[in-house]
Amino acid sequence: MLVNQKKILVTGGAGYIGSHAVLALKNAGYDVIILDNLIYGHRDLVERVLKVELVIGDLGDRSLLDDLFSRYSIDAVMHFAAFAYVGESIKEPKKYYRNNVANTLTLLEAMKAASINKLVFSSTCATYGVAQFSPITEDHPQNPINPYGASKLMVEQILKDFSCAYDLNYVIFRYFNAAGAHPDGLLGEDHDPEPHLIPLVLFTALGKRKFISIFGTDYPTRDGTCIRDYIHVLDIAQAHLLGLNYLQQGGKSDIFNLGNSNGFSIQEVIDTAIKVTQKDINVQIGDRRPGDPPILVGSGEKATKILGWKPQYSSLESILSHAWQWHQKRHNE
Repeated sequence: MLVNQKKILVTGGAGYIGSHAVLALKNAGYDVIILDNLIYGHRDLVERVLKVELVIGDLGDRSLLDDLFSRYSIDAVMHFAAFAYVGESIKEPKKYYRNNVANTLTLLEAMKAASINKLVFSSTCATYGVAQFSPITEDHPQNPINPYGASKLMVEQILKDFSCAYDLNYVIFRYFNAAGAHPDGLLGEDHDPEPHLIPLVLFTALGKRKFISIFGTDYPTRDGTCIRDYIHVLDIAQAHLLGLNYLQQGGKSDIFNLGNSNGFSIQEVIDTAIKVTQKDINVQIGDRRPGDPPILVGSGEKATKILGWKPQYSSLESILSHAWQWHQKRHNE
């Protein structure tokens, strides 16, 4: 158990990945405070499960940040607060550049003023754009194809420049598809609207949807459906904890992918969901969607080598079993 006198500020800590990171921090002995505007976060989970201090406010509110940093002795920041709907980012790019980029700049300025120089940043594989090779490593070219990915790439560049100019130390995590839920059913995925495959498949099993769509079955993959990388949310949370420890021990600024190097096909996700839920899942076959790459898989080798990251829940059955337990509980509350 670590003994830490200073707090860790987690922005977006009431959201899906942020809340799991908060719980991991608490279990490791850290003192945590959450800043969340609750647009997508869940106050009930903070109060009932996480039981840490919640400051409700916007990341773009500089006076709130200055007050927060003056009232609390904060050692480091984990930054999850971002809008993350790819389709919405195309329709409303101003929303994404304002929240994801401008508000992060406000956070960094406030951190600099308060002499806080350690940041763990939640980035995304969307900064890479269309995969040129697989599995994707950290040196893959970054050519995002939507404003969401572009906004995260802009923040990455800002962090690099702040690191050079102001001695900011950061860890950037580019992860692929976060999935699953806490094995004890304490926390899980609860988006509205829900864009992600695994919850949508499970909603179909629950009877909340009539069918799940597969967009294309003629891709050059093992079963003709697209292959994607799914990382258990607890393994992502553990990586963030390791990234924080790395910075606290004097590690230099660095960037890490969080991927499983293999990936699972859309059909494999559905077949495993049928096995886990013991439910019939109605499938509708549709045409390919423009821009969907056949394979999108990331390498987590660097994170394993440097941070000691060892995913504990890498099987698709574990991911789906935990998610199924969560969704049954959440939708019956």
